[in-house]
Amino acid sequence: MDESSGMLLAIAVGNTRTRIGLFSGDELMESTAVLNSEMDAAAAECRRLLESRHGCPVLMSSVNPPVATDLAHRIAADSGTEVLRIRSDVPPPIVHSLDDDSTVGQDRLLNAVAAFKKAGQAVVVVDCGTAITVDFVDGEGTFHGGIIAPGVNMMLKALHDQTAALPPLVFELPDPARGPFGKDTRHAMQLGVMTAAIGTVRYAVERFAEKYEAYPQIVATGGDAQRLFGEDPIVEHLVPDLQLMGIRESWRFYLSGETVTEGFEEE
Repeated sequence: MDESSGMLLAIAVGNTRTRIGLFSGDELMESTAVLNSEMDAAAAECRRLLESRHGCPVLMSSVNPPVATDLAHRIAADSGTEVLRIRSDVPPPIVHSLDDDSTVGQDRLLNAVAAFKKAGQAVVVVDCGTAITVDFVDGEGTFHGGIIAPGVNMMLKALHDQTAALPPLVFELPDPARGPFGKDTRHAMQLGVMTAAIGTVRYAVERFAEKYEAYPQIVATGGDAQRLFGEDPIVEHLVPDLQLMGIRESWRFYLSGETVTEGFEEE
């Protein structure tokens, strides 16, 4: 691999979607998101980005091992490029205060790495995807963990699956003109999961700020972040490609030969 070029293909495999981004140095030149049910399209996008950039390293993070393994095999077959993996090949450059670091998701660590680099101060990272996570990084860059809650579509699915009459829905923002009172069952369900998601984040942020004795900056990412917090002043920055930026920062740190004082064991 030609590490001197500064190019990197970063891939973040999530529970529902895979984000793919091409970096030149620290600049994200282009990125896209593909549903995990459309791996042919994801492999084609990786092939397109690699075709004119021979020797470009590929670094992948994942919270969905079967999808990640499938995509890595496709990339290797298409281009002959070895796919390096976060943790087993390249550790996230972050220290932590967790009791047990063995199961913490790579997405949460990489979001924390990128958010702290962006903020340069204590930061809360909100990730609104299949699940909603709210994590805290202190002013020294130490990851303290946080909370994991159901995402809005997971909540809607549970309402349908666990009841006899509530319909299956995909999350959509309720029309503000209809007001705060659910005018029919579907409207009430959409209002309910939206309120639960926003309330969860606000409560977690308040508890974190109380413990830290200061109000941290808040960065949001994930597929539903724009819809839930696009107009909410509680969030200072919406960064859709935050995890890709964390992958890039991990690669830069890895190439520099630097070490952290406390790390995560390789899987």
